[in-house]
Amino acid sequence: MHCRGPSAKRVAEPKEHGVHRLMNSAPLCHVAGVGHCLPNQPISNAALIERYGLASTPEWIESRTGIQQRYFVEAGQTTATLATAAAQHALTQAHLSPMAIGAVLVATCTPDYTFPSVATLVQAALGVPAGTVALDVNAACSGFIAALSMTQGLFATRPALQHILVIGAETFSNVLDFTDRSTCVLFGDGAGAVVLTRNQPGETRGLLVVEQGADGTQAPLLHSGHGVARGGIAGTVQMQGAAVFKHAVRQMGDRAATAALLAQSGYTLAGLDWLVPHQANARILEAAAEALQIPPYKVITTVGQHANTSAASIPLALSHAQQQGQLKAGQLLLLQAFGAGFTWGMASLIW
Repeated sequence: MHCRGPSAKRVAEPKEHGVHRLMNSAPLCHVAGVGHCLPNQPISNAALIERYGLASTPEWIESRTGIQQRYFVEAGQTTATLATAAAQHALTQAHLSPMAIGAVLVATCTPDYTFPSVATLVQAALGVPAGTVALDVNAACSGFIAALSMTQGLFATRPALQHILVIGAETFSNVLDFTDRSTCVLFGDGAGAVVLTRNQPGETRGLLVVEQGADGTQAPLLHSGHGVARGGIAGTVQMQGAAVFKHAVRQMGDRAATAALLAQSGYTLAGLDWLVPHQANARILEAAAEALQIPPYKVITTVGQHANTSAASIPLALSHAQQQGQLKAGQLLLLQAFGAGFTWGMASLIW
């Protein structure tokens, strides 16, 4: 598997960092380590078309989605195995033993089992102590943001808690209809993980503000066809693409809401170093960034190489960006996601 931890390669980037600070804030925790894991072999657009007999071309897929390849799990690989490997690399980078972890949160909508949770499987596989918090969060593509929100409550209410593992992991290849080219070309499998560590007094880096929202009336626009209470099977992805595109751009491109979130923690859009959006579709990312008036060089984009990995996409993008040397201490990041439900969320943090 392609599992990554500490960064090794650095690349040049535009020198425009001046964070515009308006007030003091006291984040409870910071990112101490990141890691990711992908299945063994990438599947190009051409290989996908050939494997499933799709009526399409590589150029058609890339021109409409920005996706060049994706990864699918193979025999023996599951959401839990990807999550565990990503978490191991995040722990290595944080220089922590699994014994130091006080909670494991896994954002996923493609779990190994209906129960137990993926989080408990990861807890056992890593050797995280029994008695720690371990649970799954299902908010589809915005699940990682939802899990980040939960960490703030855990750190605030459990003074002894020092380190939390937050993982996004998906195996969407298990819920795709490979006769539907409008959806099966969009998704991939993978996992990303972060270790969040409690801040010491006076530390200013870390997770600042997290906000979430949902509109359940829009659920029919993006859903799986079945579930435990509807036939006992997982079902496959069903999506009204044009409508989802419109809603995603409107939500992720809401400049007023984005500016308001940053202002809560004392920053402005002018000081943003990186936008790290959910990697759904290159056209959505481009349209949302344009609406936010954020230049392309400030947008972390990995959808071309990984496709849409749902709840895994943001931590996977963070790990990839750090591996490439894009993320530097003190930078202001905005994480942003939109997914089935509809659900959405944003988080600001100082790297």
